[in-house]
Amino acid sequence: MPATTPTRRPLPTHLARSLVDNLVSLAALLPVILLAALVAAFFSIGRAQAQEIACNGVNLLESWEKSDPGSVKSVEAEAALVVNGTGKFWKIEKPGIPASYLLGTMHVTDPRVLAMPEGAPEAFAGAATVIVESDEVLDEKKAQIALFSDPSLTMFTDGSTIESYLDADQKAILTEGLKARGLPLPAVARMKPWMIASFVSLPPCELSRKAGGALFLDQKLARDAVSQGKTLKGLETIVEQIRALDDLPIAFHISSLVDMLKLGTAVEDAMETTTDLYLEGRIATIMPMLKAASHIIGGGDMEQQSVAFEQRIVTDRNHVMATRARPSLDAGNVFMAVGALHLPGPEGVVELLRKDGFTLTVMP
Repeated sequence: MPATTPTRRPLPTHLARSLVDNLVSLAALLPVILLAALVAAFFSIGRAQAQEIACNGVNLLESWEKSDPGSVKSVEAEAALVVNGTGKFWKIEKPGIPASYLLGTMHVTDPRVLAMPEGAPEAFAGAATVIVESDEVLDEKKAQIALFSDPSLTMFTDGSTIESYLDADQKAILTEGLKARGLPLPAVARMKPWMIASFVSLPPCELSRKAGGALFLDQKLARDAVSQGKTLKGLETIVEQIRALDDLPIAFHISSLVDMLKLGTAVEDAMETTTDLYLEGRIATIMPMLKAASHIIGGGDMEQQSVAFEQRIVTDRNHVMATRARPSLDAGNVFMAVGALHLPGPEGVVELLRKDGFTLTVMP
């Protein structure tokens, strides 16, 4: 059972690696469904308990085509308004320097995601420099130090507990939802909501792959880069990623956790739909699809939540990524891989790099 008070004891190696695996998934995962995947495998199952579990999710948009076609049209209409909303693999050019490439990723271990789009393996093989969100995925000690450097990022350290922030209905939902997963609320009450959500955030099949040591795409690219003698650079530190999450209001985290529990097994459907959209390159459709899922399935309204999330977790970090990647891109011959949700929009990485004088072309 995880500790209920702040601690600095060393993490077992497999837990530290699971934490890092999920920290970099922050930007690709959204409120209610995917936010808590930041630490999804952190306290869940160890490698000794890993077993093959089949994925059972279904595509929500395909289901809605029959039951609620209006929602599908609304989702697609919202996505159509987003600049650079389609495409996950881009060529980056500037006169006088070798071309570079940008791959939008999804930080999961799904084999379909690990199979990069056409042209990407060749671009990676030819690159001299590889950029990922955090190069700390290669260093477990850094993950341990980052996690415990400031206990207030993961635990309530002011004497309060999560119950201090719950109304009666939320407490009932949280108590029953955790109980169904074998977790009594008092045992985890000192944890921040996003830590508690790690118990229920991802489908069992994804957790089982992670527990078995499977790598997500960004981590595989980082390891391959080092093994092939390429220069590896990270755009953020793990502490920066944790702080971005912790900066969001406590009410946001509470609402996301409760709504996630309301969704139940529909979380698997949302993950499957997100994966299908990613594979099709329909990146801008992911956010409105998840908003619709929250409303249709969970009965919630995540409009205010998604605005706060998009600003702090997506948009703010887009600027950091574009700024820190620029010196390497100015030299050329780079393969850059970041969460796909960082690519679209007027303040997405694609558009920000264009404003810096690069020409970006989506690859077929």
